Amino acid sequence: MPGNGTVTRSTLRQQIADALRDEVLAGRLQPGQEFTVKEIAEQYGVSATPVREALVDLSAQGLLDAVQHRGFEVHAYSLDDYRGMIEARSLVTDGIFHRLIDGPGTSAADVARQTAALAAVRRRGEEAQRAAGAGDLNILIGYDLRFWRELSALYGNPYLAGFLHRLRVQSWVCAVQHLRRASDLKGRLWSGHTELVDALARRDPVAARAVVAAYNAHSLALLERPAAT
Repeated sequence: MPGNGTVTRSTLRQQIADALRDEVLAGRLQPGQEFTVKEIAEQYGVSATPVREALVDLSAQGLLDAVQHRGFEVHAYSLDDYRGMIEARSLVTDGIFHRLIDGPGTSAADVARQTAALAAVRRRGEEAQRAAGAGDLNILIGYDLRFWRELSALYGNPYLAGFLHRLRVQSWVCAVQHLRRASDLKGRLWSGHTELVDALARRDPVAARAVVAAYNAHSLALLERPAAT
């Protein structure tokens, strides 16, 4: 069937990009670590073309840097980078909260549908909270990214939701580069996901923004003192 080769390559490209992103988030690929297209292609047993495309995609997302004549390396983020991400995230979430609480579509039926959708997001938040309480960073990242992606999807604008997701991936990449230095994260990671959902369910933008502000302050303090007890 015409086009199958293109679809297969595109899917492989995404799979490789996802796998490498997970390696960075898990801390198995460290900041500044270099690798070539050939090395990754041999590691996954695939041709060079989808690997090169995947690495270019990750570079465009800010996770990798192209190194002239050498290949690629994992981008190293600073705390100033994280502060900038917090500011950008806050601008986006403020717009989302405004739309969810005060925007159009506030009939009884619309509110009922939103309430049901928030209940599903809340379940994702409960899983994130359990992982945070246990200090399981890998599981927390997965549930946290899903939580925010589903929450932002309620806004109804896929471009904005996609932008926030990329920001949150970058935020986590930056965070793990600092948090992996800590010996024990149990009870130290932010776990206010359900509190945020409950504030949105009550249609309380002040409380929702306060939860996010507390989250941002908590996260930044944790990154500034990753090894603190």
